[in-house]
Amino acid sequence: MFGIIGIAVVFGMVFGGYLLAGGKMSIIIKALPFEMMMIGGAAVGAFIISNDFASVKHSLSDVGKVFKGPKWKSADYRDLLCLLFELIRLARQNPVALEEHIDSPNDSEIFQRYAKILKDKEAIALICDTLRSASMNFNDPHQVEEVLEKRMEASHHHAMHSSHALQMMADGLPALGIVAAVLGVIKTMGSVNQPPEVLGKLIGSALVGTFLGVFLAYGVVGPFAARIKTVTEEDDHFYQLIREVLVANLHNHATNICIEVGRQNTPSHHRPSFADLEEALREAKQNAA
Repeated sequence: MFGIIGIAVVFGMVFGGYLLAGGKMSIIIKALPFEMMMIGGAAVGAFIISNDFASVKHSLSDVGKVFKGPKWKSADYRDLLCLLFELIRLARQNPVALEEHIDSPNDSEIFQRYAKILKDKEAIALICDTLRSASMNFNDPHQVEEVLEKRMEASHHHAMHSSHALQMMADGLPALGIVAAVLGVIKTMGSVNQPPEVLGKLIGSALVGTFLGVFLAYGVVGPFAARIKTVTEEDDHFYQLIREVLVANLHNHATNICIEVGRQNTPSHHRPSFADLEEALREAKQNAA
């Protein structure tokens, strides 16, 4: 919602101010299709050249983050803590029984109670692989933490690709705007024998290219890249929480302490209160009974 409001404010303030100052939209509207074809088309072409098909597809899907915001909400963080609580408690009570849950999470009654988390392949793989490593006596907390850190760095780098790609496009748009403007000037120079009112319109059309390149870079594409980066970094806290809880488990802390470590590492605006989490854990115990 905020993304739509932001776009409306950008367009409203720029073009509203231009009209209030006495500007005429006719010149911009007439030149816009051709300038957009040159600038936008060149930007899209450069984007395709610098990325493979998978990266282009990933970037297009990530544009939705500008309008949807972070994937994980406060209820999801609470559910994650409850899920980890159930798994850690089962691992300590009956390690053999845990194996069927981490080997086939889609068929697990525990995972099925948390449908949104179950749909996230990265979260499930992170949980199951770490618990499986612990069951194989690969339980040096520092070693596991290092492995998890490298894995999450790789995942985060991949998730940030869309933001970097769009930022590169934003960086190139002003230069492409200059290219379009220069072409407009070349066109104008071929009509120097025309009266001033004709030359004025031609020069105005040429300057639309410069305006459009800068406007798209700093008013649209750049903010899109920044928003995707912010959302990606916020969603990354969800996976960081998984790491903190499971590493605490490898240190053989009490189950409740492991979950409290996770609660304390939850972003403040998503962190459940101690009482709310206790109530959710009691419900989880009842469902597991």
